[in-house]
Amino acid sequence: MRNLLFVLGAIAVPAQAAPAHITKLDLVERAETDAASVKGGTAAENVGDVLTFTNPIYDATNTTKVGMDQGYCVRLIGKTIECHWTLTLAKGQIMVEGPVGDGDNAPDTILAVTGGTGAYRGARGDMLIHARDAKATAYDFHYRLM
Repeated sequence: MRNLLFVLGAIAVPAQAAPAHITKLDLVERAETDAASVKGGTAAENVGDVLTFTNPIYDATNTTKVGMDQGYCVRLIGKTIECHWTLTLAKGQIMVEGPVGDGDNAPDTILAVTGGTGAYRGARGDMLIHARDAKATAYDFHYRLM
């Protein structure tokens, strides 16, 4: 009986999983088409304003165009917008969503990767967004996919 309990106890102990494979994508978005397409009021920034975009995506050196993204963001209270977009690359698409800081000196933000297609099918992970300049004319996108 003692040996049987030892065997059962060994089976009950979970094995340590190997670390998940991480795919890193470092890209640059040039914010060429960002525009409030639906206004929620008469002020420059209103709760409910909808920003739509379709922007080119470049490699990490910001020299070679590798794809595009398209999506929308809704202005919330304060200097925050809630965004949903699709990044389209040659091997598939990656979907992203979450809150993004807005305005002067907006902090870096981490958004959720919620899925993908093609080579990125079933993608999960996160994406850090960083404004490359004070006018937010371009952003560094750092994807970490599992």
